Amino acid sequence: MRIVQLANFYGPRSGGLRTALHHLGAGYAARGHEVTLVVPGRRHGDEVMPSGVRRITLPAPRIPGTGGYRVVDPLRVRALLPRLRPDRLEVSDRLTLRGMGDWARRHGVGSMVVSHERLDRLLEQFLLPAPLARRVADLANARMAASYDTVVCTTAFAREEFDRIGAPNVRQVPLGVDLLVFDPSKQDGALRQTLSCGADALLVHCGRLSPEKKVERSVDTLAALHEAGERVRLVIAGDGPRMTALRRRAAGLPVTFLGFVNDRTDVARLLATADVSLAPGPHETFGLAALEALASGTPVVVSASSALREIVQDTCGAAVDDHAPAFAQAVQRLLDVPVWQRRAAARERAEEFDWSTSVRGMLDAHR
Repeated sequence: MRIVQLANFYGPRSGGLRTALHHLGAGYAARGHEVTLVVPGRRHGDEVMPSGVRRITLPAPRIPGTGGYRVVDPLRVRALLPRLRPDRLEVSDRLTLRGMGDWARRHGVGSMVVSHERLDRLLEQFLLPAPLARRVADLANARMAASYDTVVCTTAFAREEFDRIGAPNVRQVPLGVDLLVFDPSKQDGALRQTLSCGADALLVHCGRLSPEKKVERSVDTLAALHEAGERVRLVIAGDGPRMTALRRRAAGLPVTFLGFVNDRTDVARLLATADVSLAPGPHETFGLAALEALASGTPVVVSASSALREIVQDTCGAAVDDHAPAFAQAVQRLLDVPVWQRRAAARERAEEFDWSTSVRGMLDAHR
């Protein structure tokens, strides 16, 4: 098949979406399919990545307040597609690339949209009352689902809003994690000594510092533990529009801000070296950063309001209510578990999510 992947909000620091697109595209190419990834950027580009995937970058303006994300005009994408002659269209954007399903249908091209977020939750974030947010989301989701051959959701949590409207063309395909890059063997004693600054336990929050990630809850969790007399330190790896506010919130607390960590091997070392990872975002529809922590042998405390409750089990972490005291209590419980036991349980759970299985599932949905 000739598969064209489309995405906005893709960039050097776009985290989970970029990781998923690269792994899926590489998996398709390894199985003999011709893959082209079309994304926004500062200037036009056309290159073949080491995976064999062709990446075309279309010039696009920055969106203010998003930390550098860009959105390409859908008209430019539609003008490019006839030259690429896709057999299948895979769209990882349900908002700014609307209309691509209709384009595919008019041109006899198979189409799939991957739902990377919950629309009803996004609307609630913009202060719509929950009943109104659901009604608006239901109308928009019904139209979108009808325009594509297949809607792919990565978790049951992501699928809920489509099941609610009875969409008949929904498939659930979980994403994966790189079990070679992220591994407990990457634990680094020297790094721990440097980062812990004498603390007994090292916590980590790894991800984009944007409002929906609720990073302030990780800072507040550290504050609660510190107030309870626990000698812990929090390391925050990531950058984004909330950085300045978070630094103010963490003033006087044992918190280290690393900024964006570009090298994946450095991220793997950090995750494997920490004692507990925090993922408080209540709207996560999968949560690759949390899964990477598990693969690194580090248990994770997550929001029970998110899809991560499906991934993180009691043996390898905790899914708790959306307030700092609940996160702090969960951290204390995990630290009481023998190190070897909690690390083995985390890795064992992560091994259930590999990219080969994800690629097979996506290709089945394409077919």
